[in-house]
Amino acid sequence: MTTTTLAVLVPLLPFLGALAGLLLGRTAPGFVRPLAVLPTLASLVLAAIVAVRQGGDAAVDAATELTPTGSVPVELALHIDGFAALVALVVGLVATCVQIYSTGYLRDDPRYPSYAALVSLFTSAMFLVVYSGDLIVLLVGWEVMGICSYFLVGHYWETPQARAASIKAFLVTKLGDVPFLIGLFALATDAGSFRITKILGTVAHGGLDHPTLIALLLLAGVAGKSAQFPLHTWLPDAMAGPTPVSALIHAATMVAAGVYFVARLLPVFESSQAAMAVLAVMAAVTMAGSGLAALAQDDIKRVLAYSTIGQLGYMTGALAVGDRGAAVFHLVSHGAFKALLFLAAGVIIHAAGTNSLAAMSRMSGLRDRVPDAFWTMTVALLALAAIPPFSGFFSKESVLGAAEHVTTGHTEHAPAAAGWIVLVAGLFTAVLTAAYAARLWLLAFRGRGAEAPDHGRQPLAMTVVLWVLAVPSLALGGLAYRSLPDWFDGRDLAPTLTTSVLGTGLALVGALVVHSAWRHTTAVAARVPIGAVAAHPEGDAALVEAEAIATHTPAYGDVASAPDPADPGRLLLGPLHRHAATGFHLDAVYTTLFVRPVQAGASLVRFLDREVVDTYVRGAGTLPRWLGTAVRRAQTGNVQTYVSALLAGTVVLVVAVLLVATGA
Repeated sequence: MTTTTLAVLVPLLPFLGALAGLLLGRTAPGFVRPLAVLPTLASLVLAAIVAVRQGGDAAVDAATELTPTGSVPVELALHIDGFAALVALVVGLVATCVQIYSTGYLRDDPRYPSYAALVSLFTSAMFLVVYSGDLIVLLVGWEVMGICSYFLVGHYWETPQARAASIKAFLVTKLGDVPFLIGLFALATDAGSFRITKILGTVAHGGLDHPTLIALLLLAGVAGKSAQFPLHTWLPDAMAGPTPVSALIHAATMVAAGVYFVARLLPVFESSQAAMAVLAVMAAVTMAGSGLAALAQDDIKRVLAYSTIGQLGYMTGALAVGDRGAAVFHLVSHGAFKALLFLAAGVIIHAAGTNSLAAMSRMSGLRDRVPDAFWTMTVALLALAAIPPFSGFFSKESVLGAAEHVTTGHTEHAPAAAGWIVLVAGLFTAVLTAAYAARLWLLAFRGRGAEAPDHGRQPLAMTVVLWVLAVPSLALGGLAYRSLPDWFDGRDLAPTLTTSVLGTGLALVGALVVHSAWRHTTAVAARVPIGAVAAHPEGDAALVEAEAIATHTPAYGDVASAPDPADPGRLLLGPLHRHAATGFHLDAVYTTLFVRPVQAGASLVRFLDREVVDTYVRGAGTLPRWLGTAVRRAQTGNVQTYVSALLAGTVVLVVAVLLVATGA
């Protein structure tokens, strides 16, 4: 079987599995789980075969015209290079793990059949994005992922949080998709084709007439899909969906699609220095802002959500300095350890039997109760913090090394200013990443919050998946930079000495500072009633110690439900904590600038429609109604009345005629 045929089957099998799952979900529930797992697993195997055959060599291209358009053709095309082969492998691995994990996590969920089918469809759409060689076909997968995310984030539609989060995710990403679509058409118009290879050929010969405009339009869609500033606000709220969905969205689909798209079409963006500068600023603001926000979150899934935003910022930062190899390297590495982080968080939540335990300040005694989650999450957090020799160290250092290379002016693809912006923001974010990773570990596994009920051992399907993902989280980085340089445009991915020392040193500083702050707050909290610190406006244990000890009255009515006051994030962020916890009030800004004006405009239109337009309509109908009423009352059915009226009318007419004749 040819490589092209195998590549076609990779997205097709999950699609058929989703279709069969939807059709048989009610009539044959016993087939739901096999139809969820087996097609995705088969796609993973086929994607691995395609990757081995491609081997980082010349891209595999195949195309057939999908439909005649009369102008720019739309083709069913494949374009599989090293990037596509590796990303598809990660998509298949994470999706298979999520499907297996979900069989245990949602084993009692009555809507599991539709959930599993949507996950399969989601996976199929991402495979389509990865392998597609035509931008219109890629757009189909891009939009299918959007609608799947809407349904999956809103899986628990009974809760208002899930309903609001699904709508927000859909609308914010669609806000970016409008200019994205315009940019695609403008790009195809300049290049005369939607084929990626032909577009890149046009760019190489300087054939784009409006490179800056096209690049900025496309960046709007990328910012929405990959949750980059300023369209990132939907991703933390999307945590209202099932935890396996969060793992899939954050690690292998949806948010990875935007980064992968820019990597595919990087020469288009490199043709505009202004677009590269905008990309660098967007990456820097995203990295720094999300790191501060993550340090202030209490919900474990929201910490991981802001973490994803920051790690995607690293990827877009690598693209801003013209190194798509470093960007895709970090995308692949991040896919493994971020999926592990979310699925381990799901084990913690599942152990308590309630999603309320997602609040880290209420966690206690979890290290011994969920040892699999403890050890695997520790591995994943070390990878996230970029501590050697874990995979995140190598991939993050490739980004910082690429930025340092640009600062010396050794590249023509990106301005030196972009390199400095990405490098400084990346080093600052390295401190924050290690800090919030250490804080998560300390609060989750060494916290003194109320201990939740023990619901027994977790399903084997959930714990096995954690250990499977722990392997690439530990070893993928070191393997990739030594063995897979040909898959990343032949770029040297080895860590550089300067950025390795700086990045690792700053990460250790961030972790040590958080640990010191945690020890301080723990010592103070031992003398403070639980809940008093968290309820205090400043959130600083030292500021309320005397008051709390004097009153001996917890701020929370139930001490067992109160959060752990030993939160180092409050102490370190100080007055900034309140703002960082709300994402720096960006939602409130959007509400003021966009939501309220739209609502006011809608109210005005409703007023004009009801009070002005409807008034004219009602007035136009009033006169005929009055005339009809008068005529109806004249129809009495009495013959004598009719004859009398006839005679009276005749007399009136005769008199009128005589008067006219006399006057003449």
